[in-house]
Amino acid sequence: MTIADLKRGDKGIIQEFDTDILPIKLLELGCLPGNEVELLQVAPLRDPLYINVSGTHIAIRREMAEKIELELLSS
Repeated sequence: MTIADLKRGDKGIIQEFDTDILPIKLLELGCLPGNEVELLQVAPLRDPLYINVSGTHIAIRREMAEKIELELLSS
């Protein structure tokens, strides 16, 4: 499962990934393995996604969200 697969309000824990797949800016904003992610909102055309990563709100393109693997947290 990836961030792009989440439904509004779903949460997950970022799994290990190769750091070469994400821009440094996303890593600096907290998109790191072990951090919790929550999908807050999806734009009308399904891109970008608005997420909360450890208290930081980020707008992320769907293409990038599809590269970040998660373990879904049960609600």
